[in-house]
Amino acid sequence: MRFERGNGEIMTYETILTERKGDVLVITLNRPERLNAASIPLAEELGAAFYDLDGARAVLITGAGKGFCSGADLAARGEASAIQQKGGSHRALQNYYNPLITQILRCPVPVITAVNGAAAGVGCSIALAGDFVLAAKSAYFLQAFVNIGLVPDGGSTWLLARAIGRARATRMMMLGEKIGAEQAEDWGLIYKAVDDATLMDEALALATKLSQGPTVSYSTMKSNIQTALDGTLSQVLLAEAEGQRVAGASADAMEGGLAFIQKRKAEFKGK
Repeated sequence: MRFERGNGEIMTYETILTERKGDVLVITLNRPERLNAASIPLAEELGAAFYDLDGARAVLITGAGKGFCSGADLAARGEASAIQQKGGSHRALQNYYNPLITQILRCPVPVITAVNGAAAGVGCSIALAGDFVLAAKSAYFLQAFVNIGLVPDGGSTWLLARAIGRARATRMMMLGEKIGAEQAEDWGLIYKAVDDATLMDEALALATKLSQGPTVSYSTMKSNIQTALDGTLSQVLLAEAEGQRVAGASADAMEGGLAFIQKRKAEFKGK
């Protein structure tokens, strides 16, 4: 599949696969030989897919093969030397990985991640940036930076501390322990742990359900949740009021009101 950069250049996806299933955009990280390690090209291409959703009303991300994403790929051609240079990791984060995580978090439609194996390093960040995280019971989440004398990045500190609190985030980051899917669910780190065989069916069913919902409302909820995580009560109250104005002016809100009065199921169009 091809994508267009801001300068009009047409590019072809080489590290991800994309497929439309109804109103759901399914994105598969496609470097199975590297457990889908996030090379800079993969980060670029995943960001490009989020840049132009082409009308999709939900996004589902998963990984090809036995892993979801094993982290940044320090062994990719030309990438190891670039990152090992003074300031290389900082530049890679600022120019590629951090913008990608921001794009996923700010995506205007629901994002579901189906974690089918290891989600480590920035791969853990990509997984946890989803609005709903489903994980196969054999999957795990890992912050192994401590083992090589580095610190978690790609938003991991923010995501973990808010999801599971200081003590558990500290445990994951300073001890470098693998956290299995069922433990992650018990901690509230993810939405659900499911049988390996049913992961994609359950994830796609959820994505499809969300893709049929009130898209404007979902987008506003996502924005307000981020405000709640960072802001004061006064800021949240203002955001909710403004969000209600925006959602209330949507065609879906009108349809929802009519459906309620007429005692029928609403048929949302995402507008």
